[in-house]
Amino acid sequence: MSENTTGISPIISKTVSFVKQELAQAEGGHDWWHIYRVWQLSRRIAAGEKVDMQIVELGALLHDIADSKFHGGDESIGPRKARTFLESQKVPEPVIQHVVNIIEYVSFKGGHNTGGFYSPELGVVQDADRLDALGAIGIARAFNYGGFKNRALYDPAIAPDLNMTREQYKKSAAPTINHFYEKLLLLKDRMNTSTGRELAEERHAFMELFLEKFYKEWEGEN
Repeated sequence: MSENTTGISPIISKTVSFVKQELAQAEGGHDWWHIYRVWQLSRRIAAGEKVDMQIVELGALLHDIADSKFHGGDESIGPRKARTFLESQKVPEPVIQHVVNIIEYVSFKGGHNTGGFYSPELGVVQDADRLDALGAIGIARAFNYGGFKNRALYDPAIAPDLNMTREQYKKSAAPTINHFYEKLLLLKDRMNTSTGRELAEERHAFMELFLEKFYKEWEGEN
Protein backbone atom coordinates (compact mmCIF):
# COMPACT_ATOMS: atom_id res chain seq x y z
CA MET A 1 0.00 0.00 0.00
CA SER A 2 1.23 3.51 -0.81
CA GLU A 3 1.38 6.46 1.55
CA ASN A 4 -1.70 8.64 1.91
CA THR A 5 -0.32 12.14 1.49
CA THR A 6 -3.35 13.79 -0.10
CA GLY A 7 -4.20 17.37 0.81
CA ILE A 8 -1.08 18.16 2.85
CA SER A 9 0.41 21.64 3.11
CA PRO A 10 3.98 22.61 2.12
CA ILE A 11 5.19 22.65 5.76
CA ILE A 12 3.75 19.19 6.36
CA SER A 13 5.36 17.91 3.17
CA LYS A 14 8.73 19.32 4.26
CA THR A 15 8.29 17.78 7.69
CA VAL A 16 7.57 14.38 6.14
CA SER A 17 10.81 14.60 4.16
CA PHE A 18 12.76 15.67 7.26
CA VAL A 19 11.38 12.82 9.39
CA LYS A 20 12.03 10.21 6.70
CA GLN A 21 15.65 11.32 6.48
CA GLU A 22 16.15 11.44 10.26
CA LEU A 23 14.64 7.99 10.83
CA ALA A 24 16.09 6.22 7.79
CA GLN A 25 18.11 3.85 10.02
CA ALA A 26 15.63 3.59 12.91
CA GLU A 27 14.54 0.35 14.59
CA GLY A 28 11.50 -1.14 12.86
CA GLY A 29 8.96 -0.32 15.56
CA HIS A 30 10.00 3.33 15.79
CA ASP A 31 10.81 4.08 12.15
CA TRP A 32 9.13 6.25 9.52
CA TRP A 33 6.25 3.79 9.21
CA HIS A 34 5.42 4.14 12.91
CA ILE A 35 5.34 7.91 12.37
CA TYR A 36 3.21 7.46 9.26
CA ARG A 37 0.64 5.33 11.08
CA VAL A 38 0.44 7.77 14.01
CA TRP A 39 0.10 10.65 11.56
CA GLN A 40 -2.77 8.98 9.71
CA LEU A 41 -4.52 7.97 12.94
CA SER A 42 -4.09 11.52 14.24
CA ARG A 43 -5.77 12.93 11.14
CA ARG A 44 -8.63 10.49 11.55
CA ILE A 45 -9.14 11.23 15.25
CA ALA A 46 -8.74 15.00 14.78
CA ALA A 47 -11.59 15.05 12.28
CA GLY A 48 -13.99 14.60 15.19
CA GLU A 49 -12.29 17.06 17.56
CA LYS A 50 -11.95 20.84 17.85
CA VAL A 51 -8.22 21.12 17.26
CA ASP A 52 -5.63 22.97 15.20
CA MET A 53 -4.94 20.41 12.49
CA GLN A 54 -1.51 21.82 11.63
CA ILE A 55 -0.35 21.42 15.22
CA VAL A 56 -1.78 17.91 15.34
CA GLU A 57 0.02 16.90 12.15
CA LEU A 58 3.33 18.47 13.14
CA GLY A 59 3.09 16.89 16.58
CA ALA A 60 2.33 13.47 15.11
CA LEU A 61 5.14 13.67 12.57
CA LEU A 62 7.76 14.89 15.06
CA HIS A 63 6.68 13.08 18.23
CA ASP A 64 9.39 10.39 17.93
CA ILE A 65 12.01 12.31 15.98
CA ALA A 66 14.61 11.21 18.57
CA ASP A 67 13.09 8.67 20.95
CA SER A 68 15.07 8.78 24.19
CA LYS A 69 15.23 4.95 24.25
CA PHE A 70 17.70 5.14 21.38
CA HIS A 71 19.63 8.17 22.66
CA GLY A 72 20.90 7.07 26.05
CA GLY A 73 17.71 8.14 27.79
CA ASP A 74 18.23 11.80 26.89
CA GLU A 75 14.72 13.23 26.57
CA SER A 76 15.91 16.66 25.42
CA ILE A 77 17.17 15.63 21.98
CA GLY A 78 13.76 15.13 20.34
CA PRO A 79 12.26 18.47 21.38
CA ARG A 80 15.49 20.23 20.46
CA LYS A 81 15.66 18.64 17.00
CA ALA A 82 12.02 19.48 16.35
CA ARG A 83 12.49 23.09 17.43
CA THR A 84 15.57 23.55 15.25
CA PHE A 85 13.76 22.15 12.22
CA LEU A 86 10.58 24.18 12.74
CA GLU A 87 12.57 27.38 13.30
CA SER A 88 14.39 26.72 10.01
CA GLN A 89 10.99 26.59 8.33
CA LYS A 90 9.92 29.92 9.89
CA VAL A 91 7.05 28.32 11.81
CA PRO A 92 5.55 30.79 14.34
CA GLU A 93 6.91 30.44 17.89
CA PRO A 94 3.53 29.62 19.52
CA VAL A 95 3.12 26.69 17.12
CA ILE A 96 6.70 25.53 17.74
CA GLN A 97 6.24 25.61 21.51
CA HIS A 98 2.96 23.70 21.28
CA VAL A 99 4.58 21.00 19.15
CA VAL A 100 7.55 20.78 21.52
CA ASN A 101 5.13 20.35 24.42
CA ILE A 102 3.40 17.50 22.59
CA ILE A 103 6.74 15.76 22.06
CA GLU A 104 7.67 16.17 25.72
CA TYR A 105 4.37 14.86 27.12
CA VAL A 106 3.12 12.30 24.60
CA SER A 107 4.92 9.21 25.89
CA PHE A 108 3.70 6.60 28.36
CA LYS A 109 6.94 6.28 30.38
CA GLY A 110 5.51 3.85 32.84
CA GLY A 111 2.32 5.83 33.24
CA HIS A 112 4.08 8.49 35.30
CA ASN A 113 4.25 11.23 32.67
CA THR A 114 1.33 13.27 33.95
CA GLY A 115 0.69 16.93 34.66
CA GLY A 116 2.48 19.98 33.38
CA PHE A 117 0.82 20.26 30.00
CA TYR A 118 -2.29 19.15 28.18
CA SER A 119 -4.12 20.30 25.06
CA PRO A 120 -6.73 18.76 22.75
CA GLU A 121 -3.98 18.47 20.14
CA LEU A 122 -1.78 16.49 22.54
CA GLY A 123 -4.79 14.31 23.35
CA VAL A 124 -5.23 13.43 19.69
CA VAL A 125 -1.56 12.61 19.05
CA GLN A 126 -1.30 10.69 22.30
CA ASP A 127 -4.31 8.55 21.38
CA ALA A 128 -2.87 7.85 17.93
CA ASP A 129 0.53 6.92 19.39
CA ARG A 130 -1.10 4.63 21.95
CA LEU A 131 -3.28 3.00 19.31
CA ASP A 132 -0.14 2.07 17.36
CA ALA A 133 0.96 0.13 20.45
CA LEU A 134 -2.27 -1.91 20.38
CA GLY A 135 -3.77 -4.58 18.14
CA ALA A 136 -1.89 -6.50 15.49
CA ILE A 137 0.57 -3.67 14.92
CA GLY A 138 1.16 -3.35 18.66
CA ILE A 139 1.95 -7.05 18.96
CA ALA A 140 4.34 -6.89 16.01
CA ARG A 141 6.08 -3.81 17.42
CA ALA A 142 6.43 -5.33 20.89
CA PHE A 143 8.18 -8.44 19.64
CA ASN A 144 10.23 -6.49 17.12
CA TYR A 145 11.61 -4.30 19.91
CA GLY A 146 12.07 -7.29 22.21
CA GLY A 147 14.14 -8.97 19.52
CA PHE A 148 16.09 -5.76 18.93
CA LYS A 149 16.98 -5.75 22.66
CA ASN A 150 17.55 -9.55 22.73
CA ARG A 151 14.84 -10.09 25.35
CA ALA A 152 13.10 -13.35 26.12
CA LEU A 153 9.65 -13.89 24.64
CA TYR A 154 8.25 -15.05 27.98
CA ASP A 155 9.47 -16.39 31.30
CA PRO A 156 6.79 -17.78 33.65
CA ALA A 157 9.13 -17.15 36.58
CA ILE A 158 9.25 -13.38 35.95
CA ALA A 159 5.97 -11.73 36.84
CA PRO A 160 4.93 -8.37 35.38
CA ASP A 161 5.70 -5.42 37.65
CA LEU A 162 2.84 -2.91 37.69
CA ASN A 163 4.44 -0.68 40.33
CA MET A 164 7.66 0.38 38.63
CA THR A 165 8.90 3.91 38.99
CA ARG A 166 9.53 5.89 35.83
CA GLU A 167 13.26 5.11 36.01
CA GLN A 168 12.63 1.41 36.65
CA TYR A 169 10.27 1.26 33.68
CA LYS A 170 12.84 2.88 31.39
CA LYS A 171 15.55 0.41 32.47
CA SER A 172 13.40 -2.72 32.51
CA ALA A 173 14.68 -5.69 30.47
CA ALA A 174 11.78 -8.01 31.27
CA PRO A 175 10.44 -10.55 28.74
CA THR A 176 8.27 -9.10 25.99
CA ILE A 177 5.05 -10.70 27.27
CA ASN A 178 5.44 -8.72 30.50
CA HIS A 179 5.26 -5.52 28.44
CA PHE A 180 1.66 -6.36 27.54
CA TYR A 181 0.68 -6.08 31.22
CA GLU A 182 3.05 -3.27 32.17
CA LYS A 183 1.91 -1.00 29.35
CA LEU A 184 -0.07 -2.25 26.37
CA LEU A 185 -3.17 -3.57 28.13
CA LEU A 186 -3.34 -0.40 30.23
CA LEU A 187 -3.69 1.92 27.26
CA LYS A 188 -7.36 1.27 26.46
CA ASP A 189 -8.46 3.06 29.60
CA ARG A 190 -6.14 6.00 29.04
CA MET A 191 -7.55 7.29 25.77
CA ASN A 192 -8.47 10.97 25.54
CA THR A 193 -11.02 11.01 22.71
CA SER A 194 -14.18 9.11 21.84
CA THR A 195 -12.67 7.92 18.55
CA GLY A 196 -9.53 6.79 20.35
CA ARG A 197 -11.58 4.84 22.88
CA GLU A 198 -13.63 3.19 20.15
CA LEU A 199 -10.58 2.09 18.16
CA ALA A 200 -8.77 0.97 21.31
CA GLU A 201 -11.56 -1.40 22.34
CA GLU A 202 -11.18 -3.55 19.22
CA ARG A 203 -7.38 -3.54 19.30
CA HIS A 204 -7.34 -4.37 23.01
CA ALA A 205 -9.68 -7.32 22.49
CA PHE A 206 -7.43 -8.66 19.73
CA MET A 207 -4.44 -8.55 22.06
CA GLU A 208 -6.34 -10.45 24.76
CA LEU A 209 -7.17 -13.18 22.22
CA PHE A 210 -3.52 -13.31 21.19
CA LEU A 211 -2.38 -13.77 24.79
CA GLU A 212 -4.93 -16.52 25.40
CA LYS A 213 -3.65 -18.39 22.33
CA PHE A 214 -0.02 -17.69 23.25
CA TYR A 215 -0.32 -19.34 26.67
CA LYS A 216 -2.10 -22.38 25.25
CA GLU A 217 0.59 -22.86 22.64
CA TRP A 218 3.32 -22.28 25.24
CA GLU A 219 2.01 -25.24 27.24
CA GLY A 220 1.41 -27.37 24.15
CA GLU A 221 -2.35 -27.34 24.67
CA ASN A 222 -3.23 -25.95 21.27
